[in-house]
Amino acid sequence: MHITRLIERFLREQDLPPTKFGRLAAGDPRLVLDIRMGREIRPEMELKLRQFMSAYSQQARIDGGNRL
Repeated sequence: MHITRLIERFLREQDLPPTKFGRLAAGDPRLVLDIRMGREIRPEMELKLRQFMSAYSQQARIDGGNRL
């Protein structure tokens, strides 16, 4: 799945604001807005975002949805 669609789905499923996602995943609260506006994601950043989403989802399952 394309990273943009994956991020949007992740945000909905985790009920996570875009700015918080960007801050936690990449230290950039504007990340999602910039992606929505056409920002290109480098392969290294895409890997970092995919790893963050995977780890966050796994931890959310362990915590039973009680996240940050």
